[in-house]
Formats: sequence, C-alpha cells, structure tokens
Amino acid sequence: MALMDFIKKQFIDVIHWTEEGDGILAYRYPMQDFEIQNGAQLTVRDSQMAVFVNEGQVADVFGPGLYKLTTQTLPVLTNLKNWDKLFASPFKSDIYFFSTRLQLDRKWGTPNPITIRDKDFGMVRMRAFGIYSYKLADPGKLYKEVSGTREQYSVDDLDGQLRNLVIGTMTDLFGESGVPFIDMAANQVEFSATLKAKLEPVFDRYGLALDSFVVQNVSLPEELQKILDTKISMNMIGDMGRFTQYQVANSIPLAAQNEGGMAGMGAGLGAGLSIGQGMAQAMTQAMQPGAAQPVATTPSTAQAASVGAVVSADEVVATLEKLHGLVAKGILSQAEFDTKKAELLGKLG
Repeated sequence: MALMDFIKKQFIDVIHWTEEGDGILAYRYPMQDFEIQNGAQLTVRDSQMAVFVNEGQVADVFGPGLYKLTTQTLPVLTNLKNWDKLFASPFKSDIYFFSTRLQLDRKWGTPNPITIRDKDFGMVRMRAFGIYSYKLADPGKLYKEVSGTREQYSVDDLDGQLRNLVIGTMTDLFGESGVPFIDMAANQVEFSATLKAKLEPVFDRYGLALDSFVVQNVSLPEELQKILDTKISMNMIGDMGRFTQYQVANSIPLAAQNEGGMAGMGAGLGAGLSIGQGMAQAMTQAMQPGAAQPVATTPSTAQAASVGAVVSADEVVATLEKLHGLVAKGILSQAEFDTKKAELLGKLG
C-alpha cells in the first residue's frame, strides 16, 4: 500500500496557479520528477494563460478555462511526441503560467538630462518623466525573447529594459518635433499619444500590449530653470524706468529713519537714480526685437550725464532734509511735509 501511495504521488492530475502577490509575469509550474496523468485537469483563471513547452519548444497555449488534458486538447504536443490516438500513459512537459493582468503605474524618467535643439534657447538640456501601463498579450513571445526557463520572471525584471526603450524613443521624438521647450507643457497630451504609437511595435516584440502612456512633466535642470525664471520675471516687470523710480521712492522714508538721516542718503540716491535709469534704458533696448548693440559713450559724456543726475537728486534730498527739520521743530505739519515730498519726488520723473 505504501508503494502504491508513493507511485500515485508521482502523477499530477490537477494543475493550477494561484498568484501570490503582484508583479509576477511568468511562473514555471513545479514538476521535478512528476509526470502529468493523462486526462488531468488544467485550470487557467481569468487574467492568466498557460503554456506547455516540450524540450524548449512552445507547444500548446491555453487561455482562461477548465481543460481535460488529452490528445484532443494537446494537439501540438501530441504531434511533437508522436502520440497515437490511443495514448493513455502519463507524460512529462514543462508548464508555464503567465499573468495577463494590467501592469499599472510603471514609471519612466530621464536619469540624466537629454540635450535637444530649441528654437528659443538654442541648445537646452531637459528632463521628462511619466507613467505607462501594459499587459501580456503573447506568452509565447515573452517566453522565447525574455523569460525563458526561469522559475519566475517579474515585472521588476523587465522594467529596466522597457524604461530604456521609452527614453530612447522619447529623445528622438522631442528632438524631431521642433516644438520649443516653452510650448512642450501645452503639448504633453499630443506627445503622449505619439510616443504610445511609436512604442507599441517595440512592446509587441516582447509579447506585450502597451495600454497607456503618459508624459507627466517636462522640465529643465535647476541651473537652466533659474535663467528661465529670470527672463520671465523681466518680461513681467516691463517698464524698468518706472520700476526703478518706484523702488527709490519707497527707500526714502526708510533712509530718514536710519542713522545719518536724509543727508546720508543723498549721494547713494543720486547714484542709484543714475544707474537705474541707465540700466532701464539698456534693458529696454535689449529686449526690443532687432535691437542694435548699444553705442559706447565717451568718458566725458557718461561723466557729465552722471553728474547732472546726482546734482538734481542732491537738490531734492537737501530740500527734503530741511523740510524734515521743520517738521521736527513743529513749524511744518506731517501732512504739509508729505505734500511737499510728493511734489519734489514727482519732479524726479
């Protein structure tokens, strides 16, 4: 009886696979020295496929369902083993189960910036990242091209290869598109659709069907992003002359409260106005399309312009200082001082 029990244990009559955890694409059914009983039951659950492999050659493939293994249900294997119609003995064959569930939220991204030619900035280095999802469509291809005879083959084992394929295809597309970097964010949906179409044949080579592909973000490296932010800020400021006058006007009350009073502000104010006006003029000219290079002025001309601006500012500051002293003595009210200050500052424009 013990011998008969041992012999019975060497025959497999029920074959099935219950997935434990996520991320397994291929699983080899543990056969060891066991043989499959003729008429054994094969259960393939939803989101699974089963493949019989004979001496390294893919034979019969089964989708979801319940099967009784006979020469009728294993036509390819029957032919490979030269079984006749009266076959009734156990047989050996490698059996692999494959998961056909959607593999969601697979991430891709550029580990290093890629360099492309840009209409606005010339050459730029950019980064991109996103997600994609896929599922197994042809287990035979995956077995032949990737998983082979391994006991298990996981999604993580395949991620590196797929990620590199995505980045290579993305680099070609962004470089060929001619879309300026500034406009890429507005075209992410179009990029995603185009990349999906380009990648579908690549995934099909491994027996995979690409379900979705999303470009989530396109960005510049930090140092280039700072330059872009500066340019955007300058465009938002607009009139640099008025911006400089606004800053100077706000600084005068603060200077009057500090040690040294208004007198200590005179020289700095005059120099600041002169420099600010020069910067405003130069930046305005530079930001105009087709602007010519600024003509260098002679030292005497620049010095004369600077002196004129300083004298004018000094006169205003001196007057404000005197008026501030009258307020301190109670001769002028604060309202009268504010009115006069506004009038004098208006003359600076």
